[in-house]
Order: sequence, then C-alpha cells, then structure tokens
Amino acid sequence: MNKSVVKFIIGRILRIEAVLMIAPLIVSFIYKEDRVYQFSFLIVMAVLVLISYLLCRGEVDKRQMYAKEGFIIVSLSWIILSFFGSLPFVISGDIPSFVDAFFETSSGFTTTGSSILTDVEALAHSMLFWRSFTHLVGGMGVLVFALAVMPQTGSESVHIMKAEVPGPVFGKVVAKLSASARILYMIYLSMAAVMVVLLLFGGMSFFDALLHAFGTAGTGGFGVRNGSILAYDSTYIDVVLSVGMILFGINFNLYYFILIGRIKEAFSSEELRWYFAIIGSAILFICLNIYTTYESIGIMVRDVFFSVSSIITTTGFSTVNFGEWPLFSRMILLSLMFFGGMAGSTAGGLKISRIALLIKSASAEFKRMSQPNRIVVIKYEKKTIEQDALRSVVNYLLVYIVIFIALVLIISLDFNDFESAFSSIVATFNNIGPGLGVVGPMGGYSGLSDWSKILLSFVMIAGRLEIFPIIILFSSRTWRR
Repeated sequence: MNKSVVKFIIGRILRIEAVLMIAPLIVSFIYKEDRVYQFSFLIVMAVLVLISYLLCRGEVDKRQMYAKEGFIIVSLSWIILSFFGSLPFVISGDIPSFVDAFFETSSGFTTTGSSILTDVEALAHSMLFWRSFTHLVGGMGVLVFALAVMPQTGSESVHIMKAEVPGPVFGKVVAKLSASARILYMIYLSMAAVMVVLLLFGGMSFFDALLHAFGTAGTGGFGVRNGSILAYDSTYIDVVLSVGMILFGINFNLYYFILIGRIKEAFSSEELRWYFAIIGSAILFICLNIYTTYESIGIMVRDVFFSVSSIITTTGFSTVNFGEWPLFSRMILLSLMFFGGMAGSTAGGLKISRIALLIKSASAEFKRMSQPNRIVVIKYEKKTIEQDALRSVVNYLLVYIVIFIALVLIISLDFNDFESAFSSIVATFNNIGPGLGVVGPMGGYSGLSDWSKILLSFVMIAGRLEIFPIIILFSSRTWRR
C-alpha cells in the first residue's frame, strides 16, 4: 500500500477542514459571542494546520494509487474530520461530552441528522452554524469538495471519487475529474443559494434560512429550533422544503444534462421515473390510510408530502410525529428509509437504482423459471445490464443485510423495544436521522449509552460510504505490504 500518498491527501483534507472553520469563526465575531467560542475554533484550526504540515512533509509517490488507497483515504478522512470537527463543541462547553460531540459531528458530515441534543436552541450561533455547515460540506462529499479545490489531482483520484460518491455506478460529467467535481459543486451550491432566497420569502431570518438550506441541500435535517420545522408553522416553508428535499435527492448528473441542453436525456432517466413513482405511491397510500384522522385534507396532504419527501431523501426534517400514524403508514415510511434517493444525489439509503435492478432481476428470474428456454435480457436506462453488474448489486445487498442484522442484535442491548432498536439502525445506517419509537421525530439519541453512540457514529459513516471503505479500512489484509 502506498502510505505516502494516503498521508499526503489526508494532510490536505485536514488543511481544508481548518479553512472551513473560518466560516463559523466569522459567525462568532458577527454575533459578538464569548471569546471561548472563537478560541474553540482557533485552537482546532491551529492543530489541524500543524498535523497537515507534518503529514504533507517528505517524498510522495503519486503514481501508485489504486482502489485500496482510495477506500482507505475516504474512510480515514471521514473519521478524522468527524473527530476534529467535534472538538469545538467540546472546548466551548456547548457539548461537553466528547462522545456526544463526535456523534453529533459524524451525524452532520454524513448528513444523517440524528441528534443527542435535547435543547438545540441553547447552542451558540457559531456552533449551530458549524453543526449545519457540516451537512453542506458532507452532502456532496468531503473528498469530492477536496478534488474540486485541490490542484494537481491526477487520474488516480478517480479511486477516491468512486469510493465516496454513493450509488452502484460512478460517472463523470466531463472527462477531467477535478472539472467534474467543480461542476457538481457549482450546481449544488447554486441550488442551495436558491433555497436560501425562497426560505427568506417565507419569513425566515437569514441565519435560519441559511442553516435550513444547508440541511436541505445535504439532505441532513439538523434544525435550529427545538420543534424542527413544526416551530415555523408555515405551509409555504413546508412546501418549499418538501420540493427542495426531493430535488436534492435526484442524481446531480441530470442537472448537468439540463444545463448543457440535453433535457430530453435528463427527463428520460429510468431511475428518475422510479423515484417519482415511489414517492407518488407512498403519498397516495399513506393519505388513504390516515385520512380519517385529519379534519383538513389540505393539512393531511401537506404533512404526508413533507414526511415522505423527508424520509425517502433521508433528510430527517419533521413537521408531524409520524410515529403516531397507523402501522401501515409507518411500514411504508420504514420501507422508504431503506430505498433512499437516486444514485449520485446527496441522499442516503440503498438507492433507487439498486432497488430497480433488484426488482428487474427478480422479474427476469421468474420469467426464466416459468419458461426455461427463454432468453431474458435485463435492460436499465436503455442499456443491457451485464451479469457482473447484477452480481455486484446482489452482493452489496447481502453484505448490507448481514451487517444490518448484526448491528440490530448489538444495539438491542441498549433498548427495551424492538421498534426503537430496529429503527435506530435503519435511521443511522441509511443516514436518515429520526427513526421510530424512542428515537422518533419527537425523541432522540441522548438517552443511549456512550458505547451505543460510538457504535452508531461509525454506523453513520459506514452507511454514508456504503460499507466497503470501512470494511477495507479495518481489514488486517489492507495494511500488509
């Protein structure tokens, strides 16, 4: 393994994190906060710069970088960024427990939105900003951001982007990787800026609009009020966020196609059709199931639309306690937690493309069984799917299921009911945030033991990176020459 290039790139990533902390530092000065907050960021920034300097020293062999190095760089970067990103919370005293701070920061960077905070409004403005800013940075990917801003990123960097960008298939929008990263981030940030403007029209303060745009763009879901979005009591804001969450759950490559005039190609995406069909079906079935519990059809549709948008995009904002809905509706939402958004989006979950391929594969197998001599060709996005691609999707699902079951068994030691234990893994492994039961939208993760919080922190990172980078990182074979 090429350890020199691993150290070098991680050093550069830490330097970028130091630069990112300038933003909350400025917020601290704007709101004239106590010096302890400014000190919290300054000391961490100094440590990051020092470690970065030490890691980037010496000769670097950039020529030998393969998939293994890419996986290690990505997984190590997310863990280390979460570690150092949690320190301002601890130093300032806003989250005095390091375990709690690490959980909160991991949840932020992975855009999960799970929280240990019972009174989020007690945080200083700079800490609230940093907490939500991690959503914006982590949404498109920390390493994708690094590739967009770091100079001299060679073709080997594709291994980093493949390891970090979620979904079964990785595709560049243009030939040069760094240019692809910049284009994706420009689209991403432009859409986030539009969200800020729209939320301002809804009566939000600029600070609240900015942080909710961060959460929507990264499909993370950290709120700045104790009642989440419900605290604003605005149909306009609910609709804007609902539509925004759905848009950020779409593959960003499709937005690039629209920008360059390939509109027909963008809207003919099969995954996009699956995505909207699942959303529409979920809204319809839940509305039919709960309409007797609502006096107003309009309010019901608004709540269901928002909840479905929030869950399938793994954002985690809430306007209603869907844990009190009938079991049928809760089961639909639980299914959406597994589905997630489209590949190449900021959403988590298994991804719509994998679900579609699994359904097509099962359908093809049924046809073969009923007509043994029939040759069945599986097509997706107008392309014939090779057996290797299908095998990769099935293998991922098998690994996902095995690890998921193991995690539920382990976390059950800290819960008294199955619904809470099961949904806590669903919510963190798929980067959603709120689950059901005690970890539902009106609950949280503050009551868990420290070991459960540490476990779930790594579960969030593993889910965001789609398992394999973390497995490779902790494999003994990885570190053998």
